[in-house]
Amino acid sequence: MRLLAFLRAELPQWKRSTLEQRIRAGAVSVNGRRWTRNDFVSAGDEVVVVGAELARVAKGPPAGIKILFEDDALVAIDKPAGLLAVSNDDEKERTALALLREHLSTARAAVRLWPVHRIDRETSGVLLFAKSDEARERVQAEWSSCRKLYLALVEGHPSPPNGVIDQPLWEDQSLFVRVGAHPDAKPARTRYTTREERGRNTLLEVELDTGRRHQIRAHLSSIGHPIVGDPRYGTKAARMALHAWRLVVPHPFEPHELELEAPPRGRV
Repeated sequence: MRLLAFLRAELPQWKRSTLEQRIRAGAVSVNGRRWTRNDFVSAGDEVVVVGAELARVAKGPPAGIKILFEDDALVAIDKPAGLLAVSNDDEKERTALALLREHLSTARAAVRLWPVHRIDRETSGVLLFAKSDEARERVQAEWSSCRKLYLALVEGHPSPPNGVIDQPLWEDQSLFVRVGAHPDAKPARTRYTTREERGRNTLLEVELDTGRRHQIRAHLSSIGHPIVGDPRYGTKAARMALHAWRLVVPHPFEPHELELEAPPRGRV
């Protein structure tokens, strides 16, 4: 069986997260050699969990990031608004990818991560990374069938209250996403459902059938209901009220789906 399953069976009083931390920190040895991966152990192997002082514990995630899920293949976080997912020409170090990689790495073992997808700097919520290129490729191969749900507070009250925006998107020279026919346009479909009206605004649950850049923002603005606080397609405010609420993806190596959810906590 795998190392983690063995430890959970032998140490039922320990939390799964604690055992995972011990493994990643190199605080578990098998036959005298430290292991940092959840590989298979065999009958007759000697497994030792060394002192807690060697483990990476009680170190909170950086920059308000909350880890929603982690195993040997994937790690999902709740990204705060205002933080880049990955680096660009202007910012290399303060990104979700860089901060998470630093947090998960130890002096003995540097962790490598691959972004499975991206969400805008202004958008908060679920962001998924893979721990290997193979894991990323497997999830991305099924991306069209994954469920991607958002919560968006928009200006006004959409009519009808529930609907589908099935309009192609394309980018102009300033990287502004346009809606409508164009030689470079790509198909895009966004579904929305009204959750509640809040004065002059409306809270929508939005699901993406495709995953184009700025798709939700451009589509909702095109029907006259931009996202509250959207600096590019609406009116700038303290923050943009768009939250990546739920992501359902197949596990790359296990026969089940992962349901990843980041509670909005008043962010929309």
